[in-house]
Amino acid sequence: MNNHYQIGFRFFIFCIGLLIMAFGLDLLIIADLGVTPWDVLHIGLFKQIGLTIGSWSIIVGFFVLGISAIIMRKIPKIGAYLNMLLVGLFMDMFLHFLSNVEMTSIIEKIIVLILGIIINAIGMGIYISAQLGAGPRDSFMLAVTSKTGWKISHVRRGMEVIVLIIGWLCGGPVFIGTIIFVLSIGTLVGIALPLCQSFTNKFLKKFEKNREEINRGASL
Repeated sequence: MNNHYQIGFRFFIFCIGLLIMAFGLDLLIIADLGVTPWDVLHIGLFKQIGLTIGSWSIIVGFFVLGISAIIMRKIPKIGAYLNMLLVGLFMDMFLHFLSNVEMTSIIEKIIVLILGIIINAIGMGIYISAQLGAGPRDSFMLAVTSKTGWKISHVRRGMEVIVLIIGWLCGGPVFIGTIIFVLSIGTLVGIALPLCQSFTNKFLKKFEKNREEINRGASL
């Protein structure tokens, strides 16, 4: 397949995945039963300083990418920067449209919480399947793992605990939803990623086959 078209398709999948993931993150915020550890930090900074939650997602992501670059002594892939920018923009966009949504029933909140976690996992699976690079937090995790030799699971868990504590001290919302997310997201992404990767690979092969047929027809 022409590399130009392949990259274009992967970028499309990448953006769709980030869009879905951001929507899932915002559903957790709307459910008001606790958010992801990183969003605990983003919301805490929003409460203390201002700006928007999406803006803090971008700012924190930029800071984390800077540390990753220093540790690895190389500039992260473009996908990491796109992830940082697009997720923050998408989060603010969805929050704008969902700002008037209010839920008083605990059943409604639980349903939205569960949907948010599942949708977030699906979005992660889709964007990762595009293979355009890891996000800022994942880049930092891989950088620390590479330099220390520690297990990825230990590094990731340590990161989540640290940002959770800082976010909580800043006034970020920590509740049962945060615990449910931390305990379930790994399993859900483990299910979603292979399915999304299979779909992306099949679509790329089908796209390549169709282009080859068109090219052969044009050459006759």
